[in-house]
Formats: sequence, C-alpha cells, structure tokens
Amino acid sequence: MVRINENDRKVLISFDASKVGESHSLWLDLVKKKAGLNELAPQPYWGFDDLASKAGTKLLNCFYVQAEVKKIKGLEHYKYSKITMLQKFSFDGFLKALKDAKILIDFDARTGHNHGTKFRLRQNCLPLLYDKVTEIL
Repeated sequence: MVRINENDRKVLISFDASKVGESHSLWLDLVKKKAGLNELAPQPYWGFDDLASKAGTKLLNCFYVQAEVKKIKGLEHYKYSKITMLQKFSFDGFLKALKDAKILIDFDARTGHNHGTKFRLRQNCLPLLYDKVTEIL
C-alpha cells in the first residue's frame, strides 16, 4: 500500500500481509517462504521534491481529449466529445489523488525484464492534478 509521510516528505511503499485477499493466498505463501511477511526493509520511497520535479516536467500543461469510438467497415472512427485544457500541474493535487486512491502505483517487473514503475491515474481524474482547468469542447 501507499503511505504518505507529510513530516518526512515521502511517499512510502508499505507491505501488510493481512491486507492480501484470499485469491492471492498461493502468492502470499510463496512470499512468506522467500522473503517473510514483515514490513519491507529497506522501505521503498520517493521524496516529495524528486516526485514533484519529475511529475512537473512531464505533466506541466496538457490537453485531455475524450472521444467516442465506432467501427465502420473495420475502420475505427473517432468523435471528439470533450476537450479540456489543463494548466499548472499541482503537486498538492497529485498527493491528494494518491491519498484518495485516484493514483495507483504499478510495479511492472517481471522475470527477465523490468518495465519500470508507473503511476496510473483512474479514468477522468487527470484534471484533479491541475490548478487551472478549462473546458474547450
């Protein structure tokens, strides 16, 4: 799970075996045998300043375009139904979205190849990360 430590200005990754659902019991048994079920040590984290810098450069300003898709004779056609201009990335909005589980963290590491860690935003939540939101269409 994700924990926000405001005092230390860190976004921490925490492991609580009691939160793992029954459908993952085989995986949990494997983790227990190989690594144990204690808190992660060392505990992975991102510092607020590092996250704000990286996210701010990637998400400074953008357009959020929503479209309806329809296939006609095997070809996809798009009807743009909503366009929103997003300006001034807000790290406070980013932290709030993390706290509210609007942003999820995906550790995409597989045997033989690591695709990296991703911050995934729930659908329609991108405007929460900006100070200025302007609907264009």
